[in-house]
Amino acid sequence: MPLQAASIAEALELLLSSTASARALIGRGWGWMRSLLVVPVVRVAVLLCLVMSVMMLVEKLSMGVISLFVKLARRSPDRVHRWQPLTLVSATDEEMGMENGNHQQQSSFFPMVLVQIPMYNEKEVYQKSIGAACDLEWPSDRIIIQILDDSTDPFIKDLVKTECERWHKMGKSIKYETRNNRHGYKAGALKEGMKHSYVQSCEFVAIFDADFQPSSDFLMRAMPFLIHNPDIGLVQARWRFVNANECLMTRVQEMSMDYHFKVEQESGSSAAAFFGFNGTAGVWRIMALNEAGGWKERTTVEDMDLAVRASLGGWKFLYVGNIQVKSELPSTFKAYRHQQHRWACGPANLFRKMLTDIVHAKKVSFWRKCHVLYNFFIARRIISHCVTFFSYCVVIPLSVFFEEVEVPKWAVFYVPTIITLLNSVGTPSSFHLIVVWVLFENVVSLHRCKAVFIGLLEVGSVNEWVVTEKLGDMLKAEPTVNIRSKVQMKLSDRFHFWELGIGLYLFVCACYDYSYCKDRYFLYIFPQSISFLIMGFGYVGTFVQNG
Repeated sequence: MPLQAASIAEALELLLSSTASARALIGRGWGWMRSLLVVPVVRVAVLLCLVMSVMMLVEKLSMGVISLFVKLARRSPDRVHRWQPLTLVSATDEEMGMENGNHQQQSSFFPMVLVQIPMYNEKEVYQKSIGAACDLEWPSDRIIIQILDDSTDPFIKDLVKTECERWHKMGKSIKYETRNNRHGYKAGALKEGMKHSYVQSCEFVAIFDADFQPSSDFLMRAMPFLIHNPDIGLVQARWRFVNANECLMTRVQEMSMDYHFKVEQESGSSAAAFFGFNGTAGVWRIMALNEAGGWKERTTVEDMDLAVRASLGGWKFLYVGNIQVKSELPSTFKAYRHQQHRWACGPANLFRKMLTDIVHAKKVSFWRKCHVLYNFFIARRIISHCVTFFSYCVVIPLSVFFEEVEVPKWAVFYVPTIITLLNSVGTPSSFHLIVVWVLFENVVSLHRCKAVFIGLLEVGSVNEWVVTEKLGDMLKAEPTVNIRSKVQMKLSDRFHFWELGIGLYLFVCACYDYSYCKDRYFLYIFPQSISFLIMGFGYVGTFVQNG
């Protein structure tokens, strides 16, 4: 027995010794891998994030300076470009004009305008959009309203058709057009709409999405820029959101969109006479549209595709911020995610497809090519989405595990602070929500960044098109979903696993930084991780009954 006990003790001692040796070997291996591979990779990642951050800071500052100069110098569109008001004669004056032979002169002064409204199962908003289009002030014999209905729900198609017939009986020149398929989605519908024979008489086309409601004087204010400035191919109006105060998510969306229009579009219009067409609330010169090759269905951003081709053809664009069109922000997180995927993936994919065309364009200057390639695509559509997610949600939190890696304080604090303050100028009344906006934008940057790589690599859901859900007045009539309805939702709709995964990762990074580090990154990592978890569990936006 003593001999057996001794053997067991020796075996245990040998096992512990082997375990200690293996542990030491693993430790040395990890230390070697850490110093020769992991730390250099993290340092390179930090360096790339620093470069991208500086690129974004310079881009934001340049746009801000241009927009500020435009405001201080009072370089409004009507001061820079020729603009003369148009006057509509009343019915009595028109009868008198016909007697005096002036009716033909009055009508010829107003060019033929086509108004296109593409629709897809727009039950909640179709009446308002059709009504707003029919109320536009323009000679009745010089305007054609075209409803392009791709609805797959027969009941909704009947509703839209009946509404069009109602306005037709009231004397409006309105056309209800359908097709047998949805090929090309919105671009396909607009393309088919331009093929009708009655369109040949039109010189301009105004485009409004189904949730947009232009004011009655929209054409009277926008058209003079096109009539008196033959080199302008597009006039873009600003969006005004009717449901901005619906929930916290729509409030922060309003902040981002107001910055886009007040700074990005304003600076692009003033400095380069070029910006991305927003796909709605704009008027195109049909000659510019046709010379650019018309609508193409090759990406999910057919509006930007057309704008870039028209710009390379030498046409100028004009943004008019004081013309505002009512529209609706997506108020459910699911709808917002689909919208942001399309808005981030499409431009990246378009950049891949048009890179060669931009480089070899002959009708524009070298400076214009550089502006389109770098400022419009690389800086604003690729770098901006990548730097937000990788810097503040991946690389900086990861650096807390490596004391050898140092992130400059200016990159952690000063650069994002300046960029945040610049973004807040679009909506000063919501400045108190700036922290919420930062956290929200960082979470959404996950999907934007993923979408950018899908577009660049042209894989997966690169051509995914999901129509943004419009609620209209639904929330005024129906209560938000109750607890039982939430439980009955699909698991994939209720929980967002990408957000939950990143939220847990950030939480671990914050805990480690709080326990072992002195840089205090946890002060922003903890709130960011909580934001990812809140949105991952679906507690954001508005819940609506599906049945």
